[in-house]
Amino acid sequence: MFYIFLYIFLVAEFYISTYNRFMKIDVKHVAKLANIPLKNGEEQKLEKQLSEILNYFEKLKKVDTEKITETSQVTGLENVARDDETKPSLTQEDALSGTESKQNGLFKVDAILEE
Repeated sequence: MFYIFLYIFLVAEFYISTYNRFMKIDVKHVAKLANIPLKNGEEQKLEKQLSEILNYFEKLKKVDTEKITETSQVTGLENVARDDETKPSLTQEDALSGTESKQNGLFKVDAILEE
């Protein structure tokens, strides 16, 4: 259920621009797009919840944010990560020294994808 809400949130601009409160939401289609199986009886419940979410987005669109500065965080911290520093590391030969499975100077691993 969380993924359906996340999907709606990510594409909310599209839904808000085409949605009105009298429209019926095609929950099966949304679930299919989000690749989420629906259980019996979930469709009506989710339709109501999605309608409420979209109605809330409509309310948010009406809020005047013209004089509000944009922010991505509120702690005031600017950069809490350390500076990158280069340090000596293993040579290619040393890195490959612990494996029997190598080819052309690289680790050789089994394929994980099929063609």
